[in-house]
Amino acid sequence: MTSQSTLKPKFLAVGNELGVVAVGFSGGQCKPGVDAAPTALIEAGLLTQLQHELGFTIHHDDTVHSYSDLLPAHDPAYRNMKNPLAVSAVTRRISEQVYAHASQGRCVLTLGGDHSIAIGTIAGMAKAVRERHHGRELAVIWVDAHADINTPEVSASGNVHGMPVAFLTGLAQEQREDIFGWLGPEMRISLKKLVYIGLRDVDAAERNILREHGVKAFSMHDIDRHGIGRVMDMALGHIGNDTPIHLSFDVDALDPQFAPSTGTPVRGGLTLREGDFIAECVHETGSLVSMDLVEVSRNSDE
Repeated sequence: MTSQSTLKPKFLAVGNELGVVAVGFSGGQCKPGVDAAPTALIEAGLLTQLQHELGFTIHHDDTVHSYSDLLPAHDPAYRNMKNPLAVSAVTRRISEQVYAHASQGRCVLTLGGDHSIAIGTIAGMAKAVRERHHGRELAVIWVDAHADINTPEVSASGNVHGMPVAFLTGLAQEQREDIFGWLGPEMRISLKKLVYIGLRDVDAAERNILREHGVKAFSMHDIDRHGIGRVMDMALGHIGNDTPIHLSFDVDALDPQFAPSTGTPVRGGLTLREGDFIAECVHETGSLVSMDLVEVSRNSDE
């Protein structure tokens, strides 16, 4: 890790206050392993490094949440979604946990867990940002090999970890309170404030959605062509300098030679240095308010 930052954040009450939510949940997909990732990361010293090397005051309840109290005994598919009741209930609770930190002006780090948890992290942060900053929108930089913007009906797998962006942007909606009906307009994000980086495995239906709505997306081809520095300039230029940013980082954005510990590896990804550079650039804006680190699988890296 690098040294302590002297950068003054634009949208946080105190720059060195970090709320941490550890999410041991894998119900948004079918492979085991990602539920064990937060424990592995914490045991490896991540929070200690953040505290002692980067100078953060850590606010964490010393718990890796499994949300076992929220998991129903029977959870049939609904609108092609697998485990819809569980994923909805867990992400709703995550949104409340993130909101509790964010409403106090803290930066929030969420350790997953599969990428479905971003429904909760972004919903909670978007709500807090609107309340604390007079209706201001939250921008999202989604670093991932996959777009995760399938609507339930077009998803080939039915796994909700491939749908979070659709629900967060309102492309997918559901009236049932117990299946994402709790997502209100104050929790959603705009497609105009969404940027993808690192795409290389995008479903046909997702490509149509991105094209139809003009979503700013940088594939690995774009990174190869322009370089990661230019891509970050364009990505941040699109968002603007007056918008709080949530960074959602799926470890499968990195090439498997650098990060084999994921259940969804796709060759031809970011180098470790490019991944670091993305996070550094977002931090240097002073606009970073929250981050997810997801899809780390302990079972994939023995």
